[in-house]
Amino acid sequence: MIKLPTVGIPAFPLGLACALALPSVAQPQAAPARFPITVQHAFGSTTIEKKPVRVATVAWANHEVPLALGVVPVGMAAANFGDDDGDGVLPWVEERLKELGAETPTLFDEGDGIDFEAVAASQPDVILAAHSGLSKSDYETLSMIAPVVAYPDAPWTTEWREMIRLNSAGLGLKAEGDALVDRIEEEIAESVGKHPELKGKSAMFITHLDPMDLSLIRFYTGNDTRVKFFEDLGLTSPKSVIDATRPGQYAGEISAEQIDRFNDVDIFVSYGGAELLTPLKNDPLASRMTAIAKDAVVMLGNTPAGTAAHPTPLAISWVLDDYVEMLAEAARKSE
Repeated sequence: MIKLPTVGIPAFPLGLACALALPSVAQPQAAPARFPITVQHAFGSTTIEKKPVRVATVAWANHEVPLALGVVPVGMAAANFGDDDGDGVLPWVEERLKELGAETPTLFDEGDGIDFEAVAASQPDVILAAHSGLSKSDYETLSMIAPVVAYPDAPWTTEWREMIRLNSAGLGLKAEGDALVDRIEEEIAESVGKHPELKGKSAMFITHLDPMDLSLIRFYTGNDTRVKFFEDLGLTSPKSVIDATRPGQYAGEISAEQIDRFNDVDIFVSYGGAELLTPLKNDPLASRMTAIAKDAVVMLGNTPAGTAAHPTPLAISWVLDDYVEMLAEAARKSE
């Protein structure tokens, strides 16, 4: 049993925080949520008996949901990728905290997994983890601290709408979460509408490759949120990626000798830069891939912009226009 401390960090009052929600989000005139609330997820269900005031989040980006809705968590996971200045907070999160006039919450170091003691020390009323890789053991341990909102189906496959809807439901802010989804969808439609060349093009998202060893091509499957986001941007998944997608798996790999299987890919997206693209173009096998041969590639780099291609509630608006333009340029080259 985890013993909760008697002294915690100051909470940002939930009622005041909601009044500071994003100005572009029209706050629906809905009746206040009635508690208790029950949220269904992969491990069963979680009942939240009363409106949470102290909100903690674990794993990637779950904190962006309460922040987007004007609620500052008492603790959240530190960013461990794309964090240029090393402060554990990505730029779109830092901007939102400034808009809310809030200090950076306690950051949980998850380099070696969830820091259960740090989560307990934040004394949360609820723990949001709708997009995560929680094991059953993780879930059970966190549940000794506070009610947990876990992912709906499989680890790391919760797309951004589900993340918003599940986490906002756990806050008792379902209507506000639905309004946030609507606003982001409108932004996406406006940006994509400027680039009709994207329509009908297929895209594949390659994972981090080793430029010194291109014998295996690793890629994200149709279960991954980065790939699901392609559909939002007017793109399709090629049949080769669909065929390689297995239930519950968000990544796959094939031997470079089978690279011709991906000749139905119009646009090649990956992390890295010239240090990866040059070897790919020079590799006798990888260079046979049609998208690489045509230079229809988007190299995102290990930067905040690259991180934002993993769509999350605050990151989408931050990167949207730039990302769509990069994809559109690649689409033009694929002709």
